Amino acid sequence: QVQLVESGGGSVQAGGSLRLSCAASGRTYNIAAMGWFRQAPGKERDVVATISWRTSNIYYADSVKGRFTISRDNAKNTVYLQMNSLKPEDTAVYYCAASTSAWRTGLQTYDMDYWGKGTLVTVST
Repeated sequence: QVQLVESGGGSVQAGGSLRLSCAASGRTYNIAAMGWFRQAPGKERDVVATISWRTSNIYYADSVKGRFTISRDNAKNTVYLQMNSLKPEDTAVYYCAASTSAWRTGLQTYDMDYWGKGTLVTVST
């Protein structure tokens, strides 16, 4: 099993920045990829960004390209999401997830094996 704990959510005004962190513990040697997903009220959970745990492969949803940056620290078993130029439409619960399957571009929610409990990000005008 892999446990994921997110931190760093909060409230910010439009144009501001937040940094999310996700610490993995347990059988982390099984992890092949990690990612951030988000779910806004009344909407489905969608991918934001994913990163391979062993290579330099990264994927971003079009809606966050150029504003968000995903990164990882393998020594700390931690993945980060730096969010800049935040917009009200970025308001959502952000979830960290891990996959034990091989990396591929466009990992979706059904590809992920483990999930954190989520952290709320609220962007006001």
